[in-house]
Amino acid sequence: MRDYLDEVVRADLKTVGPNHRPAKVMRLLRSLARNLATDVAATTLASDAGESGDTVTSATVAQYLEALSRLFVIEDQPAWSPHLRSRYALRKAPKRHFVDPSLAAAALRASPQALVDDLNSFGLFFESMVVRDLRIYAQSLDARIEHYRDSNGLEIDAIVNCQDGRWGAVEIKLGGKTAIEEASASLRKFTGQIDTRRSGKATFLAVVTASGYAYQREDGIQVIPIGALGP
Repeated sequence: MRDYLDEVVRADLKTVGPNHRPAKVMRLLRSLARNLATDVAATTLASDAGESGDTVTSATVAQYLEALSRLFVIEDQPAWSPHLRSRYALRKAPKRHFVDPSLAAAALRASPQALVDDLNSFGLFFESMVVRDLRIYAQSLDARIEHYRDSNGLEIDAIVNCQDGRWGAVEIKLGGKTAIEEASASLRKFTGQIDTRRSGKATFLAVVTASGYAYQREDGIQVIPIGALGP
């Protein structure tokens, strides 16, 4: 994967994008990897991609991101826009993902042990892997994988949004009873502020975990290990 990214930066990018400095693009890739599965702003990415005396503008970063997307290196996760009963405003920024989280690990030169030793980062890598799988399975439903975040800080990791109007919400956690309880509470709070008369009711609510058994909670929320996911 490291060799692949080196080849993308050195040779492939210039076939689809603007003139570029490979060192700047590699710093951008490392910044994207550090901010995996977040809605990091282009200004932050531009700051990370530059260095003392060699700045990068947000416009240049946007060009780099477009080229990397055309090369199927990165893929943004857009925000979902439901009708709300809540007074909180929706945040529209996309979440940043590589098409596969192994590319993010390669950009950071992160070893398996390094990820295990940093569970906060590992959780974001796991979230990105689940989003990758959901995107693949959603293709058979003619659906998009989006995300939700409002100005009150309530966030839902993935929304499966079908063209026919059906939708489902997914929270992603490495595991543990406490994490599942917190994720389920977020899902219930989220559905409580959706105007279902206009957006329709959720077809399903789920918490995806790293391991364990699949089961349905008393509140109707599905708990699904990643190995049991499917179309």
